[in-house]
Amino acid sequence: MRLVVALGGNALLLRGEALTSENQRRNIQIAAAALAPLTGDHQIIITHGNGPQVGLLALQGAAYKSDESYPLDILDAETEGMIGYLIEQELGNYLPPERLCATLLTQIEVDPNDPAFDSPSKPIGPVYSKTTAERLANQHRWRIAKDGEYYRRVVPSPRPRRIVEIEVIKSLIIRNVVVICAGGGGIPVVKDVDGHWRGVEAVIDKDLAGALLAIELGADHFLMLTDVDAVYQNWGMPKARAIRRISPGALREMAFAEGSMAPKILAACEFVEKTGRIAGIGQLKDVVEILDGTAGTTIAPDVDIGWWD
Repeated sequence: MRLVVALGGNALLLRGEALTSENQRRNIQIAAAALAPLTGDHQIIITHGNGPQVGLLALQGAAYKSDESYPLDILDAETEGMIGYLIEQELGNYLPPERLCATLLTQIEVDPNDPAFDSPSKPIGPVYSKTTAERLANQHRWRIAKDGEYYRRVVPSPRPRRIVEIEVIKSLIIRNVVVICAGGGGIPVVKDVDGHWRGVEAVIDKDLAGALLAIELGADHFLMLTDVDAVYQNWGMPKARAIRRISPGALREMAFAEGSMAPKILAACEFVEKTGRIAGIGQLKDVVEILDGTAGTTIAPDVDIGWWD
């Protein structure tokens, strides 16, 4: 089978951990060990998040003069290369020499008139207290928003429309290469009236980019691996219930937290509705069981009545 696997933040950095290369490598080693067994029987395409990393680079860049700091599309490319390198290296340590891995910097087209550019909503970078976040927002002219008990910088997050390098990715897959691509939602680009590509100041949601990747590649399964064991109805409330199997239609009728589970739900529904195939959401350590439908949450087109714990 052809699997697109989206690694959430837990595969790179646990909440509250320092954003060091050592911490990221250690977590990626865990992710690589979990994914390696799948490569024996399946074609694997891996994508990943970059929120903390791109935010840190942006914060570092803010130390320079405003005309010297790098735009977000450049930072997206830098983090995609850095994280892809770590995944490629650590996964390669688990694979036989003949099974190759490749990291591909991936441009993804967005609409220059997307309303997201007027309403920044995508959280990036580390979490801050309210006082610190407001101070940094005033200092750097950032937009900030609440993220759980903390605050983070938010930036535009336009919807992905087309993967520019999709034919390159397909060529690698045909040669049985494990491809790491569209990391951090890919590099957001638009085409000018003269037909030239240029980057834009934004970060694409990684789950929506992963769904687009899975759709364009004709994947059999789209797996989103995160730090919760399943999707929960009424999350954080006494009557919370883990959803085990459900249809996209039923899932769309429920409410989920924006900026965390809601994008995953949207991405899963879009993939299932457009392909008639299956999406799964759950913990990294349960990836084999999520694929089998015995762990996590399965979103499938043929479910009449949802199953809950």
